[in-house]
Amino acid sequence: MSNKIKIGISIGDINGIGLEVIIKTFMDNRMLDFCIPIVYGSTKLANNYRKTMEATDFAFNRIANVAEANPKKINMLSCWNEEVDLNFGQSTTNGGKYAFLSLDAVCKDLFDGKIDALVTAPINKDNIQSEAFNFHGHTEYLTEKFEGESVMLLTSENLKVGIATNHIPVATISNSLTSESIFSKIKILNKSLIQDFSISSPRIAVLGLNPHAGDNGLVGKEEYQVIIPAINNAKSIGINAFGPYPADGFFGSGNYKKFDAVLAMYHDQGLIPFKTLSFGDGVNFTAGLNIVRTSPDHGVAYEIAGKNLASESSFRTAVYLACDVVKNRKLSEEINKDKLKVKRQ
Repeated sequence: MSNKIKIGISIGDINGIGLEVIIKTFMDNRMLDFCIPIVYGSTKLANNYRKTMEATDFAFNRIANVAEANPKKINMLSCWNEEVDLNFGQSTTNGGKYAFLSLDAVCKDLFDGKIDALVTAPINKDNIQSEAFNFHGHTEYLTEKFEGESVMLLTSENLKVGIATNHIPVATISNSLTSESIFSKIKILNKSLIQDFSISSPRIAVLGLNPHAGDNGLVGKEEYQVIIPAINNAKSIGINAFGPYPADGFFGSGNYKKFDAVLAMYHDQGLIPFKTLSFGDGVNFTAGLNIVRTSPDHGVAYEIAGKNLASESSFRTAVYLACDVVKNRKLSEEINKDKLKVKRQ
């Protein structure tokens, strides 16, 4: 059991497809060969959800704490005992309430080191809002809760796209970008590529903010006032950062294939091409924090909730990536320890 990675899983909005993709992922028992899944929720709720999927042969192993987790089963850590009604495809107060109860419980165990990584099912960013959760999404909540500065990093087998600004209104993007903030994001991204993905000397492409990357100031001045200084600062400390590149043709031309990762300036600039090229196989990874968190690249998908139509592909890949990052971080720590020993000698 000690060799297996313990994956804590939050169930997301109960009226979305979170539990469906979780169940479908672990209906394949081969997933248990390399991880111990611990889902934070309620067996009563999960059983009601399971009936809609006609998954009669699937069952969770109910536990009260992580220490009781069975390495050969799919474990459900009960966070509440009351009956909860399912309203598939609807945004309800209960949808947000129980999504947060699940997330809060798994984060406490993650903070205490009882689990190795977190995989989050999708939440509704509106109905989860409360005094306890006043954030634009998982990334902001986890950044507040754990150590480090974060970069939202969308990753697939052939493409990695980080975002310089997260969930903010388009009207505030320009004022939110500074040379210091972009430089910081480049450093975080570079470190993550090395320690989390085992990429030595990564190459990072940085996109411009304006059309045609500003056309030398004709269409905007952010490129030479803010972005280029940040790239130069990154180069000065040995980071292979390049750009800024015009965003419109960068992905369609295949230019992204020359780099290990891309830093986009805002959410849709990076996520639209990423999801066009990788939807269904992509993973949202929160780079830069002292914990490992991944998530599928889709939302609650109310339109298909309860219809047994959701694909588990992205969620399954998120579990794989969480395990890989945990292993890569341990390997990186060992390598750095060996380097330190050599220096001391």
